Amino acid sequence: MNEHNHSHGNVNQMAVSATLHCLTGCAIGEVLGLIIGTAFGLSNGITTLIAIALAFVFGFGLSTLPLIKTGMRFGAALSIVVAADTLSITTMEIVDNAVMYAIPGAMHATLIDPLFWISMPIALIVAFFAALPVNKYLLSKNKGHALTMEALGGHNHHH
Repeated sequence: MNEHNHSHGNVNQMAVSATLHCLTGCAIGEVLGLIIGTAFGLSNGITTLIAIALAFVFGFGLSTLPLIKTGMRFGAALSIVVAADTLSITTMEIVDNAVMYAIPGAMHATLIDPLFWISMPIALIVAFFAALPVNKYLLSKNKGHALTMEALGGHNHHH
């Protein structure tokens, strides 16, 4: 097995890239969830659930796209991504929502409210640093995004 084919720096890079994929998905999910929740006058709880669901959809989607581009079937790509990103997105959503609930008024802030645009990046930054070690741990165990990279044929040629 090629266990030692990536240097430590590369794991960091991959972890950051994996975490950013999830973060982008989470950010899109949060904003869309809030738009939907606001549009339909839904409660915070339901809006949060929609945002979390969308975060997974977009988080998985953003990670699945590059695999599909390599010609992999959607189902196969998705199963790898779900295995790779579920823990990361879950961590991120828990932290992100915890921060949003912790910031006074943030959960009640609407899209036209500056508080939303101040609190959301804070929540996402905290979530990023919470999910980063998760991704790094998964990568060090050759799970997580390492699976995605492997599927992409992302084998490094330098030792």
